[in-house]
Amino acid sequence: MATAGRSIRLFLVDGSPSGVLTAEIMNWTGHILYGPRTRLKDLLDRDEPARTGVYLLVGKDSNLSPAPQVYVGETDNVKSRLLQHNKDTSKDFWEYTCIVTSKDQNLTKAHVRYLESQLISIIQREARATLLNGTAPDFDYLPEADIADMDYFLEQLRVVLPSIGLDFLRETPKRVELQPQLETSNVLSDEKEVTSSRFVHRNIQSTLRTRPTLDGASSPVFEIKRPSLEATAMELEGSFLVLKGSEARKETRPSIGSHVRSIREQLLHAGKLAPSKKDDLWEFQEDIAFSSPSAASQAVYGTSRNGRVDWVIQGTDQTYASWQEEQLQDIQIEPAQ
Repeated sequence: MATAGRSIRLFLVDGSPSGVLTAEIMNWTGHILYGPRTRLKDLLDRDEPARTGVYLLVGKDSNLSPAPQVYVGETDNVKSRLLQHNKDTSKDFWEYTCIVTSKDQNLTKAHVRYLESQLISIIQREARATLLNGTAPDFDYLPEADIADMDYFLEQLRVVLPSIGLDFLRETPKRVELQPQLETSNVLSDEKEVTSSRFVHRNIQSTLRTRPTLDGASSPVFEIKRPSLEATAMELEGSFLVLKGSEARKETRPSIGSHVRSIREQLLHAGKLAPSKKDDLWEFQEDIAFSSPSAASQAVYGTSRNGRVDWVIQGTDQTYASWQEEQLQDIQIEPAQ
């Protein structure tokens, strides 16, 4: 079943898209306050920073990597803590501030410690940013009911923050693995019952080329298949997902895009790309989401590529570009009035 839509309320406090904004979801107790460090006084003059909460300090990587640098913190008074950080020379990377509090002010010190721990874990796992925290606290000293409430709080947070540009918390789309159907039949032989089992292959051509997605739809499985390199991928939730077990060349050529170069480095650092049985190749240790087929193709080849023609539907010669054109054939263009 498809995921239900939801509304996110963004309010530009001063009417400027580059200024201070707030973000909320209907029926969610969380409140987001976000803005550039240059507007720190305007942020801290508001009521929300005086509450208990978690905060994220975000800035560019000093090594010119497209991936942001992030520091996560928690406190029972965000305003006081940020005033301290503003004097800290180790926070020179800091360009944007995100403050997460509760509209009903029910977040306790234990709650925000749990949220901080989970946010750090998510950022490390998703590997879309450089985490600057010196420690990674593992805090789960909450009653079971409170943990359930905070996990729901985090789910909503991971919906809101990517909508304001903080993409490093976005969850990697998950696919549904195919389970072969098992059919059993009973056969009588020499007055003895024998059970035989066999796999039932239904719609075999479709099954080979598509896999079900989390919302019940299906996506073609695309592949890059060369004598020395193999990779598979599929589209899911707006991302192009390179599947676990795919290979990638170790060599990185100068023509590769800087963003994809950075992603490969982050994946290696996080252990999501690891040596394969072939000396000149890496292997994806889990499904990895990319913004486009070309970004995925560059990550696999280690050089500049056009993924729209590199990726073909598994078992065919049909390119991703050709497949996408087929999806657009039924679009009706209404005549101008």
